[in-house]
Amino acid sequence: MSSTQPNATLYIKNLNDKVKKEELRAQLFALFTTYGRILDVVALKGPKMKGQAFVVFTDLAGATAALRACEGMIFYDKPMHIEYAKTKSYATLRREDPNFVPPTAIHTQNAQGARPNGAAAEKRQRDDRMDEDVRDSKRERTADSDDGEEMEIEDDEDGAKSAAPANGQVPAASQQPSARLMCLNLPQEVTDDVLAVLFQQYQGFQSVQVVPSPTPNAAGQRTKMAYVMFDSPDLASVAKEALDGFTLKKGWVMSVSYI
Repeated sequence: MSSTQPNATLYIKNLNDKVKKEELRAQLFALFTTYGRILDVVALKGPKMKGQAFVVFTDLAGATAALRACEGMIFYDKPMHIEYAKTKSYATLRREDPNFVPPTAIHTQNAQGARPNGAAAEKRQRDDRMDEDVRDSKRERTADSDDGEEMEIEDDEDGAKSAAPANGQVPAASQQPSARLMCLNLPQEVTDDVLAVLFQQYQGFQSVQVVPSPTPNAAGQRTKMAYVMFDSPDLASVAKEALDGFTLKKGWVMSVSYI
């Protein structure tokens, strides 16, 4: 457990530095969004900052719940080490004060009156890199993004590895609880790994299989669907209740049902 003053921003280290930056950001978002609404995910890839990230929640309650639940969790074959960030993120400060202006390097140096060194220099470098990644992340987002939470996922035009349902029809949903779930209205870029990050947070998760959907959605777009297996109907029900209606990306709301 972190000994730093509680903060809505979490600092995560010991991440697998072989994972691409955008994939890491998307998977961290998928993992932590189950604990609260997220303002930003900043993945650091500088020479001295590999394997580290910041997750910015809108409130302290979400950050605390995530820290308690995910500290030591195996993520890409490595245990995560999580603590509260030492300072508030610029995203949080902007949310608290719309007139907030991030200090420049010159202003910061003049205020300190001396060049930082040792631990202070390392902290300053980490904070500067965090702000740089925040700016990069903001530039990558579209100006018309809505206020609902959504999962950032990378494009994958290669499609699913598995075939669509053999009979060319979507299986009928069941009203009876079942250990097998069906997920519909998945965008083309969703993969087994992306969906597994969401469902593996719930006890009893066994496997997920993403396949092309035989029918388009209401807007006529090609979609994917998935089958998710749990140990029992009771355990599957917990995941269904939590993730039915989850927004994977803007305009794409996933439906989860029993089959």
